[in-house]
Amino acid sequence: MSTLLTRTETWTVVAISFLSLTVLTNTLQGDGEPLIASLAFSGIAFSLTYALIRWLGQIFISAGLKGRDMSKIKKPELPETMGAVCAVVYLLTLIVFIPFPFYQDIVAAASGRADGEVIVERQQLADGRILHRFPHSKLASYLSAILSLQSVVILGIADDLFDIRWRHKLFIPAVAAIPMLVVYFVDYGVTNVVVPVQLEGYFGSLVDLGWIYYAYMASIAIFCPNSINILAGINGIEVTQSLVIAVLLLLNDTLSLYAAPAYPSPHPATDPHLFSIYLLLPFIGVSIALWWHNWYPAKVFVGDTYCYFAGMVFAIVGILGHFSKTLLLTFVPQIINFLYSAPQLFRIIPCPRHRLPHFNPRSGLLEPSTTEWQRPPNKTVTGLLKMLARLPIPLVAISLDEKGNIVQSTNLTVLNLWLVWFGPQREDRLAIGIVGAQTIVGIIGLLARHKLALLVFRQDNRL
Repeated sequence: MSTLLTRTETWTVVAISFLSLTVLTNTLQGDGEPLIASLAFSGIAFSLTYALIRWLGQIFISAGLKGRDMSKIKKPELPETMGAVCAVVYLLTLIVFIPFPFYQDIVAAASGRADGEVIVERQQLADGRILHRFPHSKLASYLSAILSLQSVVILGIADDLFDIRWRHKLFIPAVAAIPMLVVYFVDYGVTNVVVPVQLEGYFGSLVDLGWIYYAYMASIAIFCPNSINILAGINGIEVTQSLVIAVLLLLNDTLSLYAAPAYPSPHPATDPHLFSIYLLLPFIGVSIALWWHNWYPAKVFVGDTYCYFAGMVFAIVGILGHFSKTLLLTFVPQIINFLYSAPQLFRIIPCPRHRLPHFNPRSGLLEPSTTEWQRPPNKTVTGLLKMLARLPIPLVAISLDEKGNIVQSTNLTVLNLWLVWFGPQREDRLAIGIVGAQTIVGIIGLLARHKLALLVFRQDNRL
């Protein structure tokens, strides 16, 4: 990969940056519209990330941050951990963006009054001065999100550098989520869940889960980063699935804001969904820049840093945006992959260090990778694997010796299962198939959420 931008790339990056800066300047001259400013910052983040990936590629290789693409005939050496570049640019973008969501509050606090149609809460002091009440709770949520992201990025970089074992790093995202959970407790603190209409006769309309709800949110923070890291191993799959999830969540925010009444006062769901959009737009910007270099045939590797960073963005958006259940509807393929992988993850079935599909250099196609059984599995596991292999739609492929003992079985990942179902495929075709399925399932989930919610609950609160 060349470390220099082509003339077309240079002009494209410059044009996007100039246009974004122009839009940003106009927002400052007006009311500081944060949505438009966030979109402009996303363009700047894309341009900066795109250029930095190209400029830093060879530097990363020289520093030893490199890996070989094992799914290519020549096995080229590529720079790794490029997700760290995305994460750093993203964090800097969020930090510089801080004044914009609070622009009108800052103006009101500085001038002692609110201009235009801005409705602000004021406090009359003893000496007659009027003090604008700054929304410190919103700022605390935003800063806690940045702090949690910084923590998980440090974890990702450490994993890329030192290859931390799964049992050591599995719960670290929960530690990174502590600032976010503390702010949730102080600012929001709601641990009630709405009971479906069909079960109200048994549990009432609301159930207070107490500390169990915080354990649930910590589990979300653990699951989202690790689930993206598990569904990985081929060019473009990590970034593309993250982009699909981000766009689906952005669509959910848009639908919720469109349905939420703005008058006579903003709906309670408005601020959480705007908060989500402010985090998602720059993420999409930096991810598109990385996708451009990571899609087949990849010029860079994203590394574990990107997987943890992307997953934590989604966890923060779901928790502080107060739609964690809707978030899980966009993670259905990742949930299926985790459940399908569980027998290997928990060592019921032998689990090799890497379970990515096997590359056949003769055909140039990917085939299901397998795990070797040094000893025949016990009768229960043998019966279960044989049953799964004989289903009309097989869930595993096995090889038997002359005595009927299992000597080989396919690794339990969705990528390998897809190849069991549809046969050997080229790397990009496999990625398109998986991401296409993710898109379809996610759209169905959002349609069910927004069109069928009232069949289960008495009220759709858009959260």
